[in-house]
Amino acid sequence: MVDDLRSFVDGRIAEVARTSDAGVELLGRYRDRRLDELWLDHDLGGDDTIWPVVEVLERAAFDKRPLDVGVINVHSANPAGAAKVALVLRRWGYYVRVASGSTEVGYLDGQAMN
Repeated sequence: MVDDLRSFVDGRIAEVARTSDAGVELLGRYRDRRLDELWLDHDLGGDDTIWPVVEVLERAAFDKRPLDVGVINVHSANPAGAAKVALVLRRWGYYVRVASGSTEVGYLDGQAMN
């Protein structure tokens, strides 16, 4: 999961990156491993966004070595940003689900995502 504020509400074991730099590093560590799910938020606080992570996924697909991800869930509260991420990643052959409003993720203080 790459999200600056949210985590999984069911307590599932997952690695969470809170910045795009940490997300890029995380994908690097999982480059040659299967990811059943990858959850992406668009806005990561301040001027940081998910785009550096998306660029890693794009580059891998461009190089004919896409990351092995079952589904990429874009759970951003930014509808335009989520749609753009989904459009770009689908174009590169990734299976993407826009999961805005998903009850699977929530804010660290326990408030449910709107």
